[in-house]
Amino acid sequence: MTPSQIQKLFQHYPEFSIQESIQKGWEYFKAQPLNSIAFTLLMFTIQGVSGFYLDNFSLLISIVISPPLTGGFFLVANRISRSVEVQFSSYFDGFSYWGILIVTSLVSGILTFFGILALILPGIYLAVAFMFAIPFALYSGTDFWTSLELSRKLITMNWWKFFGFVIVLLVFNILGFLCFFVGLLITIPVSYFSIYAVFEELTGEALAEPEVVREIEG
Repeated sequence: MTPSQIQKLFQHYPEFSIQESIQKGWEYFKAQPLNSIAFTLLMFTIQGVSGFYLDNFSLLISIVISPPLTGGFFLVANRISRSVEVQFSSYFDGFSYWGILIVTSLVSGILTFFGILALILPGIYLAVAFMFAIPFALYSGTDFWTSLELSRKLITMNWWKFFGFVIVLLVFNILGFLCFFVGLLITIPVSYFSIYAVFEELTGEALAEPEVVREIEG
């Protein structure tokens, strides 16, 4: 990401509508409902199997597998947004960015954990501020630390709004859990798609230059 693009990224106050973002996430979901549900169910299955049969290694498996799977939601949302064909295999495109996603997720998790140990509030701040770390790692062409910092700086400009967004998504997923757990198969992909919708809205102009937009053709 060039200095001019970074400057453009912070030229405007990061304002967005929580309601419209979730509605857009829902529209993305409706474009690929069966694939999104199947992929979310697969994620649950992997976590359940590793936790039951590989209990001693479940944390390691989660560290290695979860970030690319999460990245898959963002990559699919990007495809839907650009009217590019989506197949079930598209959800696994995050593994093409395996290294950067694992390091970005691991470092953000460690920093958030120590933030929680430091009187809890710093951890809450970082948990919200790093929301865009993986999308930046995917689309800005930056290293893990720059991706974390870009996410933190952008979200900090309107942190309370993003905090409210996280609370709404949390309540949304709690409701999904209460619907016999099955509701999570819908609320989880909608949540990731909604996060991408906000990310695209706030960064689309800055990341539009073709030399830095990272995408998978196929």
